[in-house]
Amino acid sequence: MDMSTIDPNWPHVVIIGAGFGGLAVAQQLAHAPVRVTVVDRNNYHLFVPLLYQVATAALSPADVAEPIRHILGRYPNIRVVLSEVTGIDAGSRQLTLGTGERLDYDRLVIATGSTSSYFGHDEWRAYAPACKSIEEARLIRSRVLGAFEEAERDGAADREALMTFVIVGGGPTGVELAGSVAELARYALASDFRRIRPETARIILVEGGPRILSAFPESLARYAERALARIGVQVMTDIPVETITAEGLTAGGRFIPARTVLWGAGVAPTGAAALLGAPPGPGGRLAVDDRLRVSGVANVYALGDVAACLGEDGTPLPGLAQVAQQQGRYLGTALRREMVSGQMSKPFRFHNRGNAAIIGRHAAIFDFGRYRLKGYPAWMLWAIVHVVLLVNFAQRIRVSLQWLWRYLTYRRGARIITSAPARPCKEAELSD
Repeated sequence: MDMSTIDPNWPHVVIIGAGFGGLAVAQQLAHAPVRVTVVDRNNYHLFVPLLYQVATAALSPADVAEPIRHILGRYPNIRVVLSEVTGIDAGSRQLTLGTGERLDYDRLVIATGSTSSYFGHDEWRAYAPACKSIEEARLIRSRVLGAFEEAERDGAADREALMTFVIVGGGPTGVELAGSVAELARYALASDFRRIRPETARIILVEGGPRILSAFPESLARYAERALARIGVQVMTDIPVETITAEGLTAGGRFIPARTVLWGAGVAPTGAAALLGAPPGPGGRLAVDDRLRVSGVANVYALGDVAACLGEDGTPLPGLAQVAQQQGRYLGTALRREMVSGQMSKPFRFHNRGNAAIIGRHAAIFDFGRYRLKGYPAWMLWAIVHVVLLVNFAQRIRVSLQWLWRYLTYRRGARIITSAPARPCKEAELSD
């Protein structure tokens, strides 16, 4: 199929978002007699599960991002538009873009993912950046590395606070951030300074609930806590955060001086429900049926973090990459069948491929439901799975070689400070 074979009368599918789910839908519709338009405000697909490694200087942004046009450029029936959707008129089946352009659609797929949630305390965002974008990951990297640089200065009055790093949230993101910061200090930076000893840095993981990794079996969570303790991470549970400032945070009535606070405590769906004018479902997500159709809105589908899709046990599926990918493949295939041959697909069913969290070198956990894995075997499986899931071959080779280098030398090659580390995370700083 070349561009001369594209029929303007073919049905038009518009996909908002080029994450795991959106890309999977588009790829399933490739080479079908369907016009596809993918809209995203970034020109790249981001491999979010490895973003924390950019934040802690293990990988560079190019290792976890790939241009959308490069991924989809081989498919002549797929068009990519770099813009943000500012309005959806479901009645007339039309989108309004930030550029002023209007797009008509026959089917609309919303796959806009999630953003960080500060549970009503958005003022904390300035002092405790999350790790949901390349800009935020680079900012975290600069703040962590910058704290060590400031502590190295002669007469640093707040050296103890500079050498204290607090991660809020005991889920997989918080655990992975805490373990990675600890290994950065303990191994990669250990011989780089003269006045300070980075390996003595205090890393604290604060969780408001009774234990970390609440989505995992308790036995795996206990193993993770022991593994974190071995690399110097102090875990504090049952301690809700009360305030966060530039000087530190107050949790459980206790103030902890810390110049670097990182947020890994919660996520929220993007504002797709308000944009669509649909009532939000559980957790603010779009309520969808078992075929991923948005409830009460014709010809509109949602998947991934933005969709409240119920599993077989009646609870919403978690916001995981494997969920979005499976939904994307299902929906792309279902739309293809419906628009090309008029056939309806069976309802979507999620097949759990295992939930994982990495704690540090040789330490990870995998939960497959009936089976569980921990330690070195889980760490190896985690590495293999994440390399395989990267978009292209060059990324897989590059990341594999960097991990091998890190494994053999304990070094990290992306220790670059690219923004002012000591200042609060302002909007202007995030747009650099």
